Amino acid sequence: MTAGDEAVGDVGDDVRTGACAARRGPLHGVLVVDLSRVLSGPYCSMVLADLGARVIKVEPPGLGDDSRAFAPHAAGGSAYFAAFNRGKESLALDLRQAADREVFERLLARADVLLDNYRPGVLARLGYPRETLATRWPRLVHASISGFGQDGPYAQRTAYDLIIQAMGGVMSVTGNEGAGPARVGTSIADIATGLFAAVGILAALVERRADPAVPGRFVDVAMLDCQVAMLEHALLRAQLGDPPQRIGARFPTAAPTDAFRTADGWIVIGAVTEPQWRGTLEALGLQALRDDPRYAGVAQRVANQAALKVALEQVTATRPTAHWDAELAARGVPCGPVRSMAELLADPQLAWRRMLVDAAGLKVAGNPVRISGYDTPTARRPAPALDADRERLLAEFR
Repeated sequence: MTAGDEAVGDVGDDVRTGACAARRGPLHGVLVVDLSRVLSGPYCSMVLADLGARVIKVEPPGLGDDSRAFAPHAAGGSAYFAAFNRGKESLALDLRQAADREVFERLLARADVLLDNYRPGVLARLGYPRETLATRWPRLVHASISGFGQDGPYAQRTAYDLIIQAMGGVMSVTGNEGAGPARVGTSIADIATGLFAAVGILAALVERRADPAVPGRFVDVAMLDCQVAMLEHALLRAQLGDPPQRIGARFPTAAPTDAFRTADGWIVIGAVTEPQWRGTLEALGLQALRDDPRYAGVAQRVANQAALKVALEQVTATRPTAHWDAELAARGVPCGPVRSMAELLADPQLAWRRMLVDAAGLKVAGNPVRISGYDTPTARRPAPALDADRERLLAEFR
């Protein structure tokens, strides 16, 4: 039994159907003290909570996590905050005050994980440098998310998702041909960093459990590092004399792989193999193109992708998206409609997979990880009001 098991076991019945229902999950018994705010850190702790960890969110008194004020708003609060802080408990502490520091240290004494996304040095200035944490709580896994990491020439720079997308190269390859830099439509750097941090935390917990002599590790995760880790072929091509450019929806090394206009919207086709190419022509009734030397192989189709798109779009534009989706899918061609958010929310596949869960009356994305023997909840305890769990937590962590 870990300290986290004891902490969960002490919680009263009033929350057993909320945050502590997650004890059924594979991380049941793991206690996370979460100092993070806005997105990268809260996303990480949300993933851990969805997998069964107990997460106590420690926020500054007054306004709490900055994202409590972020739009959009619903039901008198931030829907943004609610989406990424479900299933957690909230305790407001001012770590500059002796009484609150005492409470914080009682939490650390029983915690498995401490998570923060402060700029390097901030936690040390509050009196909790790595050396102190490692000495006083040697089994504690401490994960720190920052823009550029704990060291290096950029360590003290302020970072947001937009800054990392720009500095991490992704904006140089995102957008339409001939257009200026474009941000990816979601906060991909923040979210990926949260996921990488969760992986690091889990690795440290596995090591600690396997060998009791191993101390708690320090997990240093930088947003820029994570963005670079996701550059895929772009990083390779840049070194091989073929630097990637902005090319819209198409893929640079296969064709037809692009978005094509239909009679009522758009469909994407990803025909990267010869059987998929033949299936595309059959579905569109364009078998004659098989004999066109411009499209004889992958290299030729890529070289002539503009003409190929015109030829295919002359046909796709004549029928609705659903028609072409059915015809192409029936022939094993990777394809799919370009959906709006409203259409996505009504997707029967997501309903079947229980990927839309309820949080305070809102539909939010659920946990995409399916683990046998763990029945993923279809609802979560709502994100807590600031300091909502104070009385109970102070009584528990005496």
